[in-house]
Amino acid sequence: MENINVIAKRANIDEKYVEPYGKTKAKISLDLLEDLKDKKDGKLVLVTAITPTKAGEGKTTTSIALTEGLAKINQNVMLCLREPSLGPVFGIKGGATGGGLASIEPKDEINLHFTGDMHALTTSINLISAIIDNHIYSGNELRINPEKIVWKRALDMNDRALRVVNVALEDKNGTPRKDGFVITVASELMAILCLSSSVDDFKNRINKIIVAYDMDDNPIYLKQLRISNAIMKLMKEAFKPNLVQTLEGNPVLVHGGPFANIAHGCNSMLALKMAMKLGDITITEAGFGADLGAEKFLDILCPAAKVKPDGVVMVATIRALKVHGGADLKDSAISNVDALIKGCANLEIHLENMKKYGLPIVVAINHFDTDSQEEIDALTSWCEQRNYPVSFLDGFKKGGDGSIDLAKKVVEMLNTTKSNYHKLYDYNLPIEEKINIICKEIYRASNVEFSPKALEQIELYTKMGYGNTPICMAKTPQSLSDDPKRVGAPIGSTIHIREINLSSGAGFVVPLSGSILTMPGLPKVPAAVKMEDE
Repeated sequence: MENINVIAKRANIDEKYVEPYGKTKAKISLDLLEDLKDKKDGKLVLVTAITPTKAGEGKTTTSIALTEGLAKINQNVMLCLREPSLGPVFGIKGGATGGGLASIEPKDEINLHFTGDMHALTTSINLISAIIDNHIYSGNELRINPEKIVWKRALDMNDRALRVVNVALEDKNGTPRKDGFVITVASELMAILCLSSSVDDFKNRINKIIVAYDMDDNPIYLKQLRISNAIMKLMKEAFKPNLVQTLEGNPVLVHGGPFANIAHGCNSMLALKMAMKLGDITITEAGFGADLGAEKFLDILCPAAKVKPDGVVMVATIRALKVHGGADLKDSAISNVDALIKGCANLEIHLENMKKYGLPIVVAINHFDTDSQEEIDALTSWCEQRNYPVSFLDGFKKGGDGSIDLAKKVVEMLNTTKSNYHKLYDYNLPIEEKINIICKEIYRASNVEFSPKALEQIELYTKMGYGNTPICMAKTPQSLSDDPKRVGAPIGSTIHIREINLSSGAGFVVPLSGSILTMPGLPKVPAAVKMEDE
């Protein structure tokens, strides 16, 4: 690894903006963004993927490999990624720093404590909860209804035991009530960090958070708790994007990490806009499949940031496509052209969906040694017949050298095909109609069922003046439908909306579909246990 000051210089960041955290990572002052405000933005490429499977797709690995490949062909490129959550790190997925020779460093530090951003967020979230309960204990001047507190505590860990908890049980002067935890990356505060255009915007947004309702069902805003300055002090360093490096010494901004199946799944607006000022090409990714992270990037983040993406890279693997085509996971390394072509139905839906936003696309196939030539030829032919440029890359094994073809195809896309980006829906449409548009246009559902509770919430939020906000769907990432067991292309399903949360500070409503949860659980054998064998 090179000294972080060398990486900053390579990114054209003057040392006066660099705040080193050791020798290999640094915070970058937001003064840089202010000083570059008149500089023209570079081009923006979104990396997304098919519906995830256990066979693996490698979206982050591809993002890093593409960055290395672009640098190899002398492009001025910046990469923007999200910060890993400890939930997946110790759960199923493991870290989020790429793989093989397409990785970012210092890997362990990024995956674990990094520069303390997650800790600042978790502490701020829990400070709000502590103040709410203390306010009730101390006389409850705001007349907060303990049964209608909507703000939850947080922990950056998968811990199903904390989904529902009882608090204040042994305090004779307290008010016992049910509470619960969300994982930090699913909290509204994380979304606000990643959607804020400035420090002042962050403060304005947190003051608009609805934390509870009073005895007359009037909303209680965080501003009424008078703790925004305390939160700002806790978050002071977390506002600054983090600079690290790829294995080949290319600069990477890593900042913010909302989940894409619950929150909006994109790195911070601040890091993205900084990267677009520094690089001629900025590569960024959005979490999970294109039905979740990409949809939210295009319908929530881009309009908020006032940026227009110039193209999309759609990531898949032959192994994963075969699983979508009905092949058993244990047989995903066995040549099976029939299952591959059948599984391409999932790829095709995601590609067609991105075209609905007016974006040009390159298909990136992470290459495995088990991919047969017959399968490679079949998939290449499938893409060419539909006029999708396709590249097979070996970034995992060869780093930038294995990604040059993809890099060249991305540059060609940017130079020859104009982006006609636009949102999928008009924010001013009714909440119910916007949800229907996403479910039918993106998930390809034929019907959307709203529970009585969800319909009541839609009516309430509309009356409160939040009817013209974007929609941040909470849905399983494992299927286009809301049933995680339905792989492939389950066209014509019914999406079930059981309730709708309001994130008034973030500026969107969150419909919860199917059995999606805001606090994940650990698998039977967590990654934390597997580390014992390392």
